[in-house]
Amino acid sequence: MADNPARTLTLDVTILGRDFKVACKQDERDALMEAVALLDRRMREIRDAGKVSGTDRIAVMAGLNIAHELLRERRSAAVAESSVPAKVGETFDAEAARRRIQAMQATIDETLAGQENLF
Repeated sequence: MADNPARTLTLDVTILGRDFKVACKQDERDALMEAVALLDRRMREIRDAGKVSGTDRIAVMAGLNIAHELLRERRSAAVAESSVPAKVGETFDAEAARRRIQAMQATIDETLAGQENLF
């Protein structure tokens, strides 16, 4: 009988020495185990730094750190995506790019012109 990737599993996981039962789809097992390892590692780092005590507080701090990183990555991805043409057929404005490069070059030249007297 073939494995059903949509089948729900119950896994026993350990985070910061505490055991938990977690349900997930069979095809999400590896991703869940990776998330468990990340959370466990972050919680241990926070605990070992000695600045936060108590498992609940350590868990909240780890969660906040991970959420902050996720949001930062999403913002970076959104900025990168906004600078790329939205559609495959969308054209690139080469003339606008050329004008922008010339303006940047002029700014660089002006800045460096005053530096000649320093050397």
